[in-house]
Amino acid sequence: MSVSDQLSLGMRQGACRSLDGSMRKIGHCLDQLTEDQLWWRPAEGLNSVGNLMLHLAGNLRQWVVAGVGGAVDNRDRPSEFSADRTLEKEQLWTILQTAVEEAKQAILATSDADLIRQRLVQNFEVSGVEAIFDSVPHFQGHAQEIICLTRMQLGDGYEFAWVPRTPEEGL
Repeated sequence: MSVSDQLSLGMRQGACRSLDGSMRKIGHCLDQLTEDQLWWRPAEGLNSVGNLMLHLAGNLRQWVVAGVGGAVDNRDRPSEFSADRTLEKEQLWTILQTAVEEAKQAILATSDADLIRQRLVQNFEVSGVEAIFDSVPHFQGHAQEIICLTRMQLGDGYEFAWVPRTPEEGL
């Protein structure tokens, strides 16, 4: 395998691993939240965990599944933020999980030539690489926001997924 092929594969696999890591964090939060907490907004005009999950699915589908993979873009962005207690936790998880799997398939299946091709996504002219590296960090950022919203609601009751136990781990 050539160095450029290794670089392309490494970039693709890294983007997919980043999405998977963020999904683990989001899933860890969902396991701790009630249905009511899922839709809690810290203030009017701010988003709930449920809204953020819909937003992440919409963004991935628009930027990666459609923008990179060539699927039809049928995103309804305003509905991502206006939804309120319209879906249950399992439904939201399925929507987000499906979007992530579709995005990973698009990332892995797209040719190198198509990754460097310019295209219009959400009225921005970007290459496939730019679309991926706009959407994946966006996903990671909102995953951290979901962690913050979860911790705000649970306080000391929040259970960390990992805690250092040895000096080598940072205890």
